[in-house]
Amino acid sequence: MKKTTLFEQFGFKQFIIDALLQLQFYKPTEIQERLIPAIQKGESVIGQSQTGTGKTHAFLLPLIDNIDPEKQEVQMVITAPTRELAQQIYEEVQKIISLNPAITAKNFIGGTDKLRTIERLKTQPHIVVGTPGRINDLIKEQALLVYTANAMVIDEADLMLDMGFILDVDQICAKMKEDLQMLVFSATIPEKLKPFLKKYMKNPKFTHVEPKQVTAAKIEHYLVPLKHRSKSSLLVDVCRSINPYLAIIFANTKKMADTIADTLSQNGITVGIIHGDLPPRERKKMMKQINDAEFQYVVATDLASRGIDIKGVSHVINFEIPTDLDFYVHRVGRTARAGLSGVAVTIYEPSDEDAVNRLEKLGISFKNIDIKGQEWIDLGAREKRKERKKELSDIDKKAKSFIKKPSKVKPGYKKKLQGETEKYKRTLKRKDSNKR
Repeated sequence: MKKTTLFEQFGFKQFIIDALLQLQFYKPTEIQERLIPAIQKGESVIGQSQTGTGKTHAFLLPLIDNIDPEKQEVQMVITAPTRELAQQIYEEVQKIISLNPAITAKNFIGGTDKLRTIERLKTQPHIVVGTPGRINDLIKEQALLVYTANAMVIDEADLMLDMGFILDVDQICAKMKEDLQMLVFSATIPEKLKPFLKKYMKNPKFTHVEPKQVTAAKIEHYLVPLKHRSKSSLLVDVCRSINPYLAIIFANTKKMADTIADTLSQNGITVGIIHGDLPPRERKKMMKQINDAEFQYVVATDLASRGIDIKGVSHVINFEIPTDLDFYVHRVGRTARAGLSGVAVTIYEPSDEDAVNRLEKLGISFKNIDIKGQEWIDLGAREKRKERKKELSDIDKKAKSFIKKPSKVKPGYKKKLQGETEKYKRTLKRKDSNKR
C-alpha cells in the first residue's frame, strides 16, 4: 500500500512529496499549517516560534516548490546568524532537492576560501544559503547576483540583531527587488528589530506559535543552591554526580566559558568548548569531535543554544542563569529532543532568586536538590523554605522588640543580650510548633 502524507494538501510538486515521505514527514506542524498557504501566495510573513516547531520546513517547502529550474539564476536567499545553523539549513535543502537534480543550492559561510567560492559562482545557484557577512561580501565582489531573487528568508532574526548582523542583512536586501517576498523567523520580536521589519515589509502575515509547554515535557529541572561554596568546585561535583551521554554547560560570557573549561580540565574532566571567538577551523573541528561523541561535556555560550543542533544531549547545566530568561528555554531545549528525556541542572545564588521566581511563573517546575560528594539530596519545595525564612524573620522581630537594651550597660552586655534573645526565640519557636 502506497504511503501518503498530509503535506499533499498543499499541492507540492511530486519530488517534494517523495522527499517528505523519505524523511518520514507525514503531518504538518502548527506553524507549517498556518504559514505554508500564505507563503505559496507570495505573502511576506513573520513567524514567531521557539526551536523545534518545524519553522525551517515551513519556509523551505513552499519556496523550493516555487523554483523554476529552467532559469539559472538566484531565486531565493536564506540568511542565518551562525555558520552551523546555515549548514543545517543547507543540509535540509539538499534532502528536499535530492530528487530533483535540476535545482541547485550553494552554502556561503565565513571561514571558507573566498576566491574559490567566487570561482564556483560562474554559474549562479537557484538557492543561496549562508551567513549575512559572507553573502554580502560576495555581492560586493559582484560574484553573487541576488537582484533576481523573489524571496529572502531571515532566520533567527533576534539573534541576528544581537550578533550585529542586521546591517549586513539590510545591505543584502537593498540589492534585491522592491516587491521582494520577505520571510522573517524569530523566537522573540525585540523593539530594535521593528524599524528593520517596517522598512522592508508591508502588511506581513504575523503568526505566533506558542509552545504547548514552555519546555519539553520530559525535562526534569533541578536547582542546586550555591550556599557558601566555590561555584567551580560545586560544578565539578555536579559533573561527577551525573553520567551524561553528553552534557552542555552554559556560561553567559566567552571569558567565563574558557574559565569553566580550564577548571574542569584541571580536575581531570575532558571538555569541548564552543563560543564565537573560536577560529573557523577550530570550530569546525570541535563540532566534528562533538558529533563523533569524543566528549561527555561541552562548555558553551548562548550561541550554542540557538545556532547549533547538537544531537544526543542528555543533560544541560546552567553554571549561570542567563540575563535574558528566554535563553533558559533555548538552553534546556538542547535536551529531551525527539521524544527523549533530559535533565537541566541550574546552580543558583541568592541574587538569582528573582530570576528563578520568574521562571517558575513561566510554568517551569524545579526540584530542589543539593549535592554532597556525588549524592543528590532532595531539599523539598522552595515555598516551604521561603515560608520558614519568613517565620524566622517574624520571630527575630518579636525577639528584638521584647528583649530591650538595658539603660545602663556593663562590660559583656552584648553577649548577655544575644543569649537572652536566642533563649526567647527558642521559646517562641516551641510555642509556634505546639500550635501546629
